[in-house]
Amino acid sequence: MSPKDASFRDLPVPLDLAPMEAKLVDTVPADPGWRFEPKWDGFRCLAYRVGDEVRLKAKSGKPLDRFFPDVVEALRALPVHRFVVDGELTIDVDGAPSFEALQMRLHPAESRVRRLAAEHPAGLMLFDCLMDAEGRPLLGAPLRERRKALEALAKRFGKAPVIRLSPGTTDRAKACAWLEDLGAHLDGVVAKRLDGPYVPGERAMLKIKTIRTAECVVGGFRYAEGTKVAGSLLLGLYDAAGLLHHVGFTSTIKHADRPALTEKLVKLKGEGFTGDAPGGPSRWSTERTAEWVPLKPELVVEVAYDQVTGGRFRHGTRLVRWRPDKAPRQCTMEQIRR
Repeated sequence: MSPKDASFRDLPVPLDLAPMEAKLVDTVPADPGWRFEPKWDGFRCLAYRVGDEVRLKAKSGKPLDRFFPDVVEALRALPVHRFVVDGELTIDVDGAPSFEALQMRLHPAESRVRRLAAEHPAGLMLFDCLMDAEGRPLLGAPLRERRKALEALAKRFGKAPVIRLSPGTTDRAKACAWLEDLGAHLDGVVAKRLDGPYVPGERAMLKIKTIRTAECVVGGFRYAEGTKVAGSLLLGLYDAAGLLHHVGFTSTIKHADRPALTEKLVKLKGEGFTGDAPGGPSRWSTERTAEWVPLKPELVVEVAYDQVTGGRFRHGTRLVRWRPDKAPRQCTMEQIRR
């Protein structure tokens, strides 16, 4: 622990605590004893305050304080001088949460972070209390008790628009309704046992997401590392101007199918993407990620995905099936606009 964290040394909740995590399941649990909450689309964050000192910790354990000075200042201004809470950092842009805006905050230049914080302030959505205002640790307490402590804290916080209390319900029908009508703000639903303790680092909660599908043009492919067979397909969608933009990839190709697929793809070498293309320079790029084979836009696949950020699939997608019945020009960006 660094000297600047000395005031946190004697806390019953350590600064290096790993947040409790969730296991992905297919359906909202139907047995009694669950509390359901929206799953917010942001950065998981443990927030600590002791006196005038505030620390924000990411799920990875890395500090987030310098990237979210607006949230640090809001927590420091609260009339409660001691607490540890669990929540989600979010940023709204034009009335909808923007994961891109969160990512832009992770910048080395303090001046840029301050400017971004002024343009689009972040918020902290609270959903658990790990230490109350009296310094009482709550890790071993059941969720129903931790929730009461969190609501008591929120009442003492007063009107602090940056700090918000996440809603919840024990009504499964309401949780299912959230899941069916996620809109732009939610990323799914989380289920927690009402009698369950806070278990650091373990998947003691459940998360349920709505998996969507989209038909995409195969605009290129990458070889599997160290081989001459296709490892991943590069996916594209057309915009209103008729440009084909790279929107993500899928690598869930059966190994037995790869040699024949590679032979088919090689015969389609062509122009590839006419809009945004993969492999552009960035601090995450490697020599290998910049290597790809462009293809004529003739093949269409249906893929399953969970999240879209900035017009692209945030994670890898799952190949559902080939769609020879679909014309490539029918594969438009409208499919993934929420």
